[in-house]
Amino acid sequence: MMLSRVTLKGFRNFMDATINLNDKTLVIGANDVGKTNLLWAIRLLLDRGLSDYDLEPLDSDFYAYEEIHSFNINLFFKNVTEDCVLSRLKGKVGENNELCLSYKAVRDKSTGAKSYSLYAGPDVDQLEEIQERYYLKVLNVKYIGSRRDLNPYVKREKAYLFQQAKENRSEEQENADDNLYQKILTDLKSVDSRIPKLNFIATATKTINEELNKLSLHHTKQQIVFDAVSSDVDNFINNVSIASNTNGQNVAVGGDGRLNQIYLALWASRNDLTEDALKEVTIFCIEEPEAHLHPHQQRKLADYLNESLKGQVLISSHSPQIASEFSPNAIVRLFTLENKTVAASKGCSKIIDDAFEDFGYRMSIIPAEAFFSDVVFLVEGPSEELFYKTLSTQIDVDLDMLNISILMVDGVGFGTFINILNSLEISWVLRTDNDISKVPYKEHYHFAGVNRCIGFYDDYTQCDPATNALIAKHGIHLTGFPTNMPELVHLKAAQAIIANLEKYDMYLSEKDLENDLINSAIKSDLVRHFNNRTEAKVIKVMQEKKAIRMYEFLKKNKASLAVLKDSQIAKPLLRCKELAELI
Repeated sequence: MMLSRVTLKGFRNFMDATINLNDKTLVIGANDVGKTNLLWAIRLLLDRGLSDYDLEPLDSDFYAYEEIHSFNINLFFKNVTEDCVLSRLKGKVGENNELCLSYKAVRDKSTGAKSYSLYAGPDVDQLEEIQERYYLKVLNVKYIGSRRDLNPYVKREKAYLFQQAKENRSEEQENADDNLYQKILTDLKSVDSRIPKLNFIATATKTINEELNKLSLHHTKQQIVFDAVSSDVDNFINNVSIASNTNGQNVAVGGDGRLNQIYLALWASRNDLTEDALKEVTIFCIEEPEAHLHPHQQRKLADYLNESLKGQVLISSHSPQIASEFSPNAIVRLFTLENKTVAASKGCSKIIDDAFEDFGYRMSIIPAEAFFSDVVFLVEGPSEELFYKTLSTQIDVDLDMLNISILMVDGVGFGTFINILNSLEISWVLRTDNDISKVPYKEHYHFAGVNRCIGFYDDYTQCDPATNALIAKHGIHLTGFPTNMPELVHLKAAQAIIANLEKYDMYLSEKDLENDLINSAIKSDLVRHFNNRTEAKVIKVMQEKKAIRMYEFLKKNKASLAVLKDSQIAKPLLRCKELAELI
């Protein structure tokens, strides 16, 4: 069985949200967007570590931005076929093997008194009230929060892990352990007898006994000794600590990252040992497992948790490295829309999976980082990325503060990236070349850049009748001219459509970035940097090794970019800023 869907109405920052889940689900989103609140909603119904007191609703649990005096949490399960669940929730699972658990809270408008009720049934319209979470023995979550303390956890869980390991031994292993146990006991007794003979121990023992004889008239026949008590083998074993062994030397584990790995490994090991599909169904909820870990270790951790935990797994994270390791249709992106938290495409969905269909070969840390952005600026290639990142610092567009990512698509991937960003409901702006090229297999030319953007408009935006009419009127003039030098009628048609496309956050250059820059307020800086060549030669040199030439120029002349703040070149970057500030 699987928790397939969660609906939240009036709960904390969720006014009315539906979140579809997968067998392995990654929940991403900005700070305070509601990732922990989503997990808390699930825990209210499924975490047996929560007391009755924890279940009582608080004022802060009710939606804050409107006067609402009730909230509702519904958990929907599918493929409920496990005997343990069917027997425990007899009559509550439908013929289609579906189950709904519900938590409903109300608050009296006049007194402020709060109460809650629990329900179970085949569906949301067939719920019956239940008095307690009696199903937790067979259906539950195991939760690990973002704040983890290794030492108390090890102390609490170590004996249990040892006991589980003991029970899983073969007869041969038990006999071997018994023999070794006796040898250890003999060795420890020998240690106990030798420790008091150490000179400093013997001197300290003599000193304390002399002082005690001065203080007391009684017990004069008793001698105080320092007892190592290491011969108590069970106590000795239970007090073992975790250390790192390198080249035969044990060193205490001190790094936060390594401690975090050990904590999660112990946690996963225990829960793997307790996995028993015949007795219970467990959902694993883990918050921010990446804490203090190196990026490569974060990716390894994501794979480890997915492979090691045999139940359904929900992970919340801020890590692009972890996001890059998850299946596209397993990502839930939470974001805020008019003070309400919602899930893009309602969570895990085929929409997102389809968007990624031809994206697999491009999947990397860069687009994964974009998933955590509020706005993504799509540009042609590395030279544009270098330029706009530098320009942003010179015209006071703080990309990090505004949560804007600049993503290059290498000239061929605009449509694919737009599809993905739309499915994750991330705002985007693009800038592309206004190139004119020969139509394949034809003897005429066309405005390739403009037609490219018209295709994006048709495929990925909500079309508008006025824009449709404009394209129909001028589109016929975008192609069919015999050379790469279009006449005035073609240029006017292209300009009319280009101006209109800006309403859809698509910006075209006059020609390309290099030509636009040489025709801008920094022309003299470019000419001077490239040894006073002619404008045409400057453009040629820049286009020969675009990224390298751009880097060399920006390294020495970045301050000059400030004059471009009000130019057409900066317009798409400023639009990104405008969109980010609206969120």
